Amino acid sequence: MSKFRGLGVALVTPMKNGRVDFPALEKITAHVIEGGVDYLVALGTTGESVTLTSKECLAVFDCVKNINRGRLPVVAGYFGQNNTTALLDRIKEFDFEGFDGILSSSPSYNKPSQEGIYQHYMRVADASPLPVILYNVPGRTGSNVLPETTLRLAEAHNNIVAVKEASGDIVQGSQIIKHAPEGFDVLSGDDPTALGLMSCGGKGLISVIANALPVQTNSMIQESLIGNFDKARERHLELLDFHKPLYADGNPAGIKGLLNLLGLCQTEVRLPLVPLKKETQEQLTRALRNMKSAAKA
Repeated sequence: MSKFRGLGVALVTPMKNGRVDFPALEKITAHVIEGGVDYLVALGTTGESVTLTSKECLAVFDCVKNINRGRLPVVAGYFGQNNTTALLDRIKEFDFEGFDGILSSSPSYNKPSQEGIYQHYMRVADASPLPVILYNVPGRTGSNVLPETTLRLAEAHNNIVAVKEASGDIVQGSQIIKHAPEGFDVLSGDDPTALGLMSCGGKGLISVIANALPVQTNSMIQESLIGNFDKARERHLELLDFHKPLYADGNPAGIKGLLNLLGLCQTEVRLPLVPLKKETQEQLTRALRNMKSAAKA
């Protein structure tokens, strides 16, 4: 079975006074491991990698690996680039010790054609010493990796093992699931629609909300994997009221606000991102209070 089935968590990178807050990162990493997640994703979108220096990125990786101590697989989400040549150089220079895979978002800003996306990923898969998880997040990259392109890549290269499908389009995800070759996994990259994709045969979720609520999120995913959708739906509905405020002011501002309510990190993000608004924080406070009240009932 793939190391990347089940629940992965896209770890935040906590900040304090403009710097990476490594003690808080240690607390959050321990929190999600104890919460039962299956693997860790460091420096994905939620980890604010695009606002960090290369030195900071490497320090974050070291921190996550040190607190994990080999207990869970670790995916490096540091490999998105709109410059294929520069990305291949990054792969060539990177020390992959302690990692189990890479998460590579499709090229942003320059909006390549489907053929350009295909050739880009083929070069990445050739260069990477570890399995590659494709990352389709059109809301951020400006272009959608179409199902036929994902399936073409899955068939063409043994080193491409999964896709994090974050389009939020269950029809698109279902098309990939239906036609995917044996051993290629479709993972949700969108918490609100994860249950829907799992019900169509998805193999897991790379989650934002699991930074704060790993137990509840993990329950939804594990129950889905064994076909217990009545229980999975309960967990989905338990989390539902968090999703809108989590993204109202952008990611990771929302999840850092929720983590702050749990005493795990500051709300601080790095410009051009800004912390969530007061009214959004109040919505998260109400959602958390209601969830706790329901659990006691």
